[in-house]
Amino acid sequence: MDTRRSVQAGEADRAGIRARGGSLAPGRVVGDGRYRLLAQFGVDERAAAHLWRARDGQLKRDVALTLLVGDPADPEAARLARRTLERAAHASKFGHGGVARVLDVLSLGSGVTSSEGLLGVVVAEWTKGSDLVDLVAQRPVAPGAAARMVQALAEAVDHAHQNGLVLGLDHPQRLRLTPGGALKLAFPGPLPEATLRDDVKALGAVLYLLLTGRWALPGGPPAIPAAPLTPQGHVVPPRSLVPAVPAELSSLAVRTIEDGGSGGIRTSSAILRVLDQVAENEERTQLIQTVGQSESESDGTIWTTKKPVKDVARRRKLAFGVTVLVVATVVILAWGGLMLINLFQGDNSSSGPAINVAATPTPSGSANQPAPPPSSSSGPKVGDPVQPDSATVYNPEGEGDNTSRAKNTIDGDPGTIWRTDEYQQQLPALKPGVGIAVAFDDPVKLAQVKITADSPGTKVEIRSADSKKPDLDETKVVGSGDLKGTDTTIPLQQPTESKYFIVWITQLGGDEGDSFVSEFGDLSFLPAQ
Repeated sequence: MDTRRSVQAGEADRAGIRARGGSLAPGRVVGDGRYRLLAQFGVDERAAAHLWRARDGQLKRDVALTLLVGDPADPEAARLARRTLERAAHASKFGHGGVARVLDVLSLGSGVTSSEGLLGVVVAEWTKGSDLVDLVAQRPVAPGAAARMVQALAEAVDHAHQNGLVLGLDHPQRLRLTPGGALKLAFPGPLPEATLRDDVKALGAVLYLLLTGRWALPGGPPAIPAAPLTPQGHVVPPRSLVPAVPAELSSLAVRTIEDGGSGGIRTSSAILRVLDQVAENEERTQLIQTVGQSESESDGTIWTTKKPVKDVARRRKLAFGVTVLVVATVVILAWGGLMLINLFQGDNSSSGPAINVAATPTPSGSANQPAPPPSSSSGPKVGDPVQPDSATVYNPEGEGDNTSRAKNTIDGDPGTIWRTDEYQQQLPALKPGVGIAVAFDDPVKLAQVKITADSPGTKVEIRSADSKKPDLDETKVVGSGDLKGTDTTIPLQQPTESKYFIVWITQLGGDEGDSFVSEFGDLSFLPAQ
């Protein structure tokens, strides 16, 4: 560990020497007067790369800047900067959701002047979300969530390597967490000597960081503690630091980081295969461990997702169903007994025992059918639920929460749920909301939406839309309500006809000081008659 810290200190000294050519501060304009610096998000000291959010004065949008700081008179520094800019320009042709798109590359004499104290600038689209360093500053990420976050980043690496590109994501401050919960390379610009192997090792280091809050590669930011080493110089497995980490995930991180040994992992595709298996095992383990546990039990982690419906709610629903079945059986047996008595007494009436028909009028020609429920004077009559053709997670600012579980909201089984991610801040601090968008085969005129859920405190809006994936400001609020109890029926302000509706969460369940999360067990859409 002493050797690693010495290397980091040497790199920091070199970065300080390169930075003497100019002073960077919010408000300063760089890039030939085009980009105004807003806030700094980190420094990759290995290449004196300063990471900033800036405002593009020409296009009036925020961008991510990687500023290569140094003395233009230093030939070695200029050579390294040129190589970095060349690789960044090559990466501008690469498109993937896990990597911010490179918009421009500026070099000395081409957008950058020697008076700025810069050797070059990489301009990329700005990534909304939060810092990876901030995410792990207080406590580690839950193992299942960590696996899914690295899984998204590994897919980007795998796609880039198939195209012969090195991404250069081996520094945590270059990464950001999107509102949809995916990791993204927000500040592209691979180091001159970076290799495909460095990208793969970085995936292991990011996984290690999420699980332990420690960085296992040289050159990390001073704000993050270095991973401890064994007496033999090997990285201590995450499971030794955080016992809740599954053995497979702990082994994956170490085998990816370490260079020696026959059991090492060398490709992103191999990492993806292991992560798929770990994610499945983690979900299965969570299902087993959740049974019998109280809601207050926690392992002290954040971003835990995809938990099953609470056991208490499931028991309540099961008991209710059994009660209804017993009552129905008794009524049927009693009716059958009375029919037999009338038969033996010579009563040939087909209507069964005497009943006060006048009190329960039935439709013409349907004497044996129960009467419809009386209509409410406060709203329109409603019919049987109509089944949507599809259900997807609606999140205009990202990929959404637990997208693979969206279909659970329309499968007719309240026990299979869709659940949001767990947030440390209440909406709309991180994003305006999240919800489920449904599409019908043909337009339907809805009167009510019934939500089966165990998420007290959740506030929702029912919105209509003209397309399957609209912008939020293109939708219209047609109803709203708070989830109370197991079943909540939300009447629409007036019957609304459309093919597309959104159940939009504006406030998550949970209390201050705890995490915030909401879930839907089943959504029923009731049309106006």
